[in-house]
This record gives sequence, C-alpha cells and structure tokens, in this order.
Amino acid sequence: MGRPVTLFTGQWADLKLEDLCRKAKEFGYDGVELACWGDHFEVDKALSDDTYCNRKRDLLDKYDLKLFAISNHLVGQAVCDNIDARHKVILPPYVWGDGNPDGVNRRAA
Repeated sequence: MGRPVTLFTGQWADLKLEDLCRKAKEFGYDGVELACWGDHFEVDKALSDDTYCNRKRDLLDKYDLKLFAISNHLVGQAVCDNIDARHKVILPPYVWGDGNPDGVNRRAA
C-alpha cells in the first residue's frame, strides 16, 4: 500500500467543505488536511458544540476521505508575529478583537 495522497483545503476555503470533499474524491485524493478558515474547520465551534467534530467526520466519511491533519496556519502565525494591520484580514474577529497586538497574540495562543 502506498502513501495516502491528501489535499490541504486552505487554497479552496472559498468553497463549502462538502463541495470540496466531493471534488477531492473525484480528483482521487485519499484524505484532507482541514484548514481552520472558511467552513472547513472552526475551532470555536469545535469547542462550543459537542456534535461539531462528529459532523465533520461524518461529512468526510460520506466521501470516503480520511482526516490526516487540522491546520491552523493563519491564527497560529499570530501567536508570535509582530501584529500589524495586515493581520486583520487573515484572523477571525474573535482573535483580532480590538487589534491591540498583545491581545491578538494572547487570543491567538
């Protein structure tokens, strides 16, 4: 058995996850690395809704796709970055907050 071929969903965040899963399966991928933007994986929802992760798994199962990783590149960047106005467009509002750099770093962490 060869290595699984996976797709990072970040480049496709403008598509709904279900549409992307259908396409990924049609393209021949074995699984995905879910990006934490778009509706692909939302950390705040995973923390606040006990059914959220299972629903994501069910969606992947529907298309016979495996989940190999969850990627939090954009918010993860803000943990140690020197925060400036450019971050506002890549961060969710609950992380950006008032834009105060120390607060952004803390919320990102």
